[in-house]
Amino acid sequence: MMKKLTLLGTASVMAATLAHAQESADEERRVREDVVIVTGTAAARTGFETPQSVNAFDEEELLRYTAASQADILTQLPGVAAEGGGGEVATNFFVRGLPSGGQFQFTPLLYDGIPAFSTFGLNSSAFDVYYRNDLGIERLEYVTGGASNLFGPGSVAGIINYISKTGGPESYGTAQIEWAERGRFRGDFFQSGPLGGANTSNFYAISGFYRTDEGTLESGLDTEGYQLRGNVRHEFGDGSGDITVYGQLIDDRVQFFLPLPLDGGSRERARGNDGNEVFTLNTAQAAQLRYPNTLYETPIEDGVATSGGSFAVILDRELAQGWRLNAKAKYADYDHQFNLFLDGDGSVNLPLTTANYLTELGFGGVGTPSATFVDTGEAVPGNFLLFGNRILDRVRDATDASAEVSISKTADWGGAEHTLTLGAFYSNTEAKDLNYITTYVADFRNNPRLVDISIDGATQGSDGALVAADAGTVFEVTQNGLLNANGVTGDRDREAQRYAIYLADQIELDRFTFDLGLRVESIEGRVLQRELEDVQLGADPQVNDSLENVRLQDGRSRIGEVDATEWAAAAGMLYRLNDDINLFANYSRGFFFPEVRSVQFVFDTDRTGPYEAEIINTAEAGIKFRSNRLSGYAAGFWTTLDDRQSVDFVNDGMGGVINEVTVQSTETFGIEAGGDFDITDHLNVSGNVTLRDHQFTGDSNNGNELRRQPKVIFNAGLNYDDGRLDGSIFYNYRGDNFANDGNTVELEGYSLVRAEAGYTHELANDRSVRLSVNVFNLLDSDGVTEGSPRQGNMQTGGQDFFVGRPILPRRITLRAAYNF
Repeated sequence: MMKKLTLLGTASVMAATLAHAQESADEERRVREDVVIVTGTAAARTGFETPQSVNAFDEEELLRYTAASQADILTQLPGVAAEGGGGEVATNFFVRGLPSGGQFQFTPLLYDGIPAFSTFGLNSSAFDVYYRNDLGIERLEYVTGGASNLFGPGSVAGIINYISKTGGPESYGTAQIEWAERGRFRGDFFQSGPLGGANTSNFYAISGFYRTDEGTLESGLDTEGYQLRGNVRHEFGDGSGDITVYGQLIDDRVQFFLPLPLDGGSRERARGNDGNEVFTLNTAQAAQLRYPNTLYETPIEDGVATSGGSFAVILDRELAQGWRLNAKAKYADYDHQFNLFLDGDGSVNLPLTTANYLTELGFGGVGTPSATFVDTGEAVPGNFLLFGNRILDRVRDATDASAEVSISKTADWGGAEHTLTLGAFYSNTEAKDLNYITTYVADFRNNPRLVDISIDGATQGSDGALVAADAGTVFEVTQNGLLNANGVTGDRDREAQRYAIYLADQIELDRFTFDLGLRVESIEGRVLQRELEDVQLGADPQVNDSLENVRLQDGRSRIGEVDATEWAAAAGMLYRLNDDINLFANYSRGFFFPEVRSVQFVFDTDRTGPYEAEIINTAEAGIKFRSNRLSGYAAGFWTTLDDRQSVDFVNDGMGGVINEVTVQSTETFGIEAGGDFDITDHLNVSGNVTLRDHQFTGDSNNGNELRRQPKVIFNAGLNYDDGRLDGSIFYNYRGDNFANDGNTVELEGYSLVRAEAGYTHELANDRSVRLSVNVFNLLDSDGVTEGSPRQGNMQTGGQDFFVGRPILPRRITLRAAYNF
């Protein structure tokens, strides 16, 4: 009898425990769904209660997604095609069928509600060159459409906002080390807690990393650097709010990878002269290139280098009688270079034997050619392939100051609760854009070797053509691998000032939520352009030891100014069908000011061409639903854009590159759907799918699809976590798309699989250790993400080689984290 009672008691305890666990799991799901969204709103409400598409990733999700770049995270978002084939920075981000060369052109990147950089298009550097993510990030919010587009720096397609951890009354932290294949080491830390005694109202948080990396693709040129971020928060004694000071210090350089020649038939990685697959044509030997009669050496070994920092202050305070004040201000100053290897010499652009390469250069049929390796002097075998390539060194120092202030009032008017917000935004941004191109010749392999080419019995005539000469007369095609120093292809300083005012009303009325808003903004742009024909290397080598000193001698400059004013309006509605189903719809009429780098001068004058805002209309309507185990949404969307001044960096046909400006109009229809299902208390599956149809309207590409924008995007993830063991596997699919606007080159769809597994060991005093392994590109796919943007509509298929950029190869990363 006692045994039976014991068994019954044990069963009762087990049942109660399971019931409690189920209640805890249900509560955890509800909390996850009820996270208050702070991006693009003045009203405190959850994503489920917001009349637009909202996605949020918490800290654990960010850690699972991250391998190296922003693309690892952003690719999980619905409606987004993001890829980081270039490395850790300059993520290509395409959203809802808006035409773009990549980066963050239509979607500002924010940290704590403040833009990482206020104005896009002073040069072509992406916003993510100024910030790196670290352990100090609490969550990511991505909000699209409706009134969210009106706040802060404004948007037309959505807002990406990373929110930092801030300190609290309890001290805690994390120390993490990371090792990966191909020579990667990274150390991260985070620490937060109170400043002062037990009853203090001051708190701090600090995070940072140091990282060195011989990859992701090995070229002999390393990635190395660090970042420190932190904040100090003061809570007002009356509980009315807080003021937080943020700081960032960065000194980091990363290598960047552009497209390279692939096998023309399979579009897989080609074999180099040594028989191995070629992963990158970046080469450490190019770091030795020096220009004749100067001390100037290319800074290509620094890659994408950013040093400097930012300082910001955020005040958030409740005032009397339902009023609230929010103010933000930031100043940033960065020394920045974006040095990269291009994808060909701008004329030949393909690997060829020495004889065929000289023929393509116009040096064939005269004299006796020979080719030797610069490093050893040994002869280059006649069957070896040579590849002419270019280095593009770019100085892009920048400063950015921005401020936003808003005052909101929450009150009951006409039977509804209104949150009325009046705000203003200002920014002043300046950036350099000095570009210098160098052309060299090397053989075709990983970490290519520089090649010298000479022709015996030849000389150059007065017209530049090669003519026969006596034996012993040698014409040097390259010297120390240097084919020519093309020179400065652009030397401009640009700045932009933006002024905006916005008004929004967010209304709660019974089962309805309404968002209404209006924004008016003006921009003033200025361009200082130095005349290229007057740019030369100085006679005094002492003034040519850096790129910034390779400047005008006595040339003229032109100054152009542009300005524009435009308005945006938005409306959104949400209807609560019941506690677990909401219907929503929104519409916005927005604008995008043309990139200041697109400004062109009229012939030989200081007058500039037209500068008018590009109008973008967006709308979406859908449903949000949730239950104990399932939550999700589905929405249809529509986007149009009129008269966009699209800027592309293309070959000029003479070995240089130019900014090519074209006017484009587009239209997109699509459907998005996403969901999250808890199979058990510890096992979860999530995913989203985007189907869309997009085309150019009213220009030379009328009816064509937009480049690099797949019509089908699918993401799925399976996650297990029981508190001790955890594991995740993610699948991303990007459908077929075109490499250029002319639709002359089609790229096949590809899949990317990533995996993560970890073990957590609990220690005393709420401490723990987590060991994990992460595998990027588990199946080692060679999917091609883009063709050659420099060739643009001139690129075709059907040749022995195809210039394209595959996704990065498989990489295994081990991490050990100590939480205390």
